[in-house]
Amino acid sequence: MKGNLIIISSPSGGGKGTLIKEVREMLPDLGYSCSHTTRPQRFGEEEGREYFFISREEFEQRIESGDFLEHANVHGNLYGTSLAESRKVFNTGKDLIVEVDVQGALQMMANADLDGSRISIFILPPSFEVLRARLTSRNTEEPDELRTRLKNSFNEVSEYQKFDYVIVNEDLPTAARQLAAIITAERQSTDRQTSAIKGILDSFDASRHLFEGE
Repeated sequence: MKGNLIIISSPSGGGKGTLIKEVREMLPDLGYSCSHTTRPQRFGEEEGREYFFISREEFEQRIESGDFLEHANVHGNLYGTSLAESRKVFNTGKDLIVEVDVQGALQMMANADLDGSRISIFILPPSFEVLRARLTSRNTEEPDELRTRLKNSFNEVSEYQKFDYVIVNEDLPTAARQLAAIITAERQSTDRQTSAIKGILDSFDASRHLFEGE
């Protein structure tokens, strides 16, 4: 049985990356696919941890080769999720969690080239003011880029209703527990437990048991 594809999205600054990091510590058997991007690497980021950082030329070549499960131009930079890397994790039977912008999430939800169930979760900031404070305090964007991200957030938050779940990320520990609870609950679905249920039902085969007085 293949795992679930868990799509995590939010506006820039919504905290999806931090939440995923917390939940991966809570659920160590959770698979993860690191995305590719053409944006510059920020201080403190590591290749293959936050992103794979590649040139625009290489990214466009990968698009032509059909290497991406989804890809999008976000705030002037290209972002994409590797189809091969995703399939590798997904086919182990693990749940695969992916961090993706709103454009990419909608692509995946419409036509993901992977078997199995898709679960989409939108991370909503508690207010625009909080989002602006978070983006400003991390001090990783130039003023023009910061304005673009804030402007785009108005349209991005309106897409929340297209997702299966919404988590308001006001308190990180609470939001992380909520995300872990959704993933854990989805693992108990009937489809995910077919093999285990069959074994249990087989044990209830009356022909295999003798009952006193019969």
